[in-house]
Amino acid sequence: MQLTITPENPVEWFALKANLVPVPLLHAQIMPVVAKAVLEASDKGVFEAMKDKPQSVDELAAHLQLHPKALGELMGLLTALDYFHYENGRFALTRMARRFVLKDDAMSVHGMMVFNNRVVWEWMSHLGDYLKTGQGIQYHETLSKEQWAYYQQAMVAATGTEAREFGRRAPVPKSATRMLDIGGSHGQHSVVLCRKLPALRSTILDLPPAIEQSAPFLARQGMGDRVGYQPGNALTDDFGTDQFDIVLLSSLAHHFTPEQNQLVTNKVAKALRSGGVFIVNEFIRPDITTKPDLVGSSTDLFYGLSSTAGNYLIDEIKHWQTAAGLKPHKVVHYRTIPSRAMVVARKP
Repeated sequence: MQLTITPENPVEWFALKANLVPVPLLHAQIMPVVAKAVLEASDKGVFEAMKDKPQSVDELAAHLQLHPKALGELMGLLTALDYFHYENGRFALTRMARRFVLKDDAMSVHGMMVFNNRVVWEWMSHLGDYLKTGQGIQYHETLSKEQWAYYQQAMVAATGTEAREFGRRAPVPKSATRMLDIGGSHGQHSVVLCRKLPALRSTILDLPPAIEQSAPFLARQGMGDRVGYQPGNALTDDFGTDQFDIVLLSSLAHHFTPEQNQLVTNKVAKALRSGGVFIVNEFIRPDITTKPDLVGSSTDLFYGLSSTAGNYLIDEIKHWQTAAGLKPHKVVHYRTIPSRAMVVARKP
């Protein structure tokens, strides 16, 4: 998936083809404003306030106690971005906005938007230092309790769409009875598989602050008898021997160095039962020699900044698995999330 500049008339089409449009100016001036506007709108409650009925700028400003002129400018931009329709002096949410930005929708990304606005936005000011030193922020070591709460809400938001597809397409043994979900604090992947496989029980291994903040969400899933927590650290804890039919490492490999990922994979191989599967669920770093990939490349840079590591090639993930004695099984590319894949290996 690419973020492109689309001409709306023949003159603009010609200007783009003739290289007359200052594309870097759009990236440098327009896109930062767009990103911050969407984040602030979500954080300030603009979308939620429009949930039940269309409103004018003055009505919305009075309700949210915001400045009418400034809010009007924001609403104009959000309308251009297809979050709102404007008719007869009032703004109404679009179909897209209702699905993805309202808090109550199962596919909402509201939690991610608040986390990005209140926590991540400041991180971006460190990108220059990262480019000089190669040292990321390592945010797991510095998050406050409040920031951990925002972080876990963001992880829930980020996996709402993914978990549905994961549950349908993850190549797991139908007879599986035990699962280890490494770093899966919110439990959405464990829940969908346990609902799919009646005999399956899952243990979520995660850091104590992550468990503390995500436990209420998991409790709302009503799966407490089959999905439970084990506080720990994937890098230092032993996973046991011949314990599990499924081991999932989702959105964690990008926080680890290659050596750390090999360490974790070795422990996973030991913990799997014969015929069990190890699923590395990740954004994939695109091969620079192939087609450009906006999502894979941008998340690679972001994870480097935030955790020093970054995305990995599919072949790199397979190397950890084969070096640990596992046999490559399948690579499942998500249909709903660009540049995201399950790299699956099986224990002989």
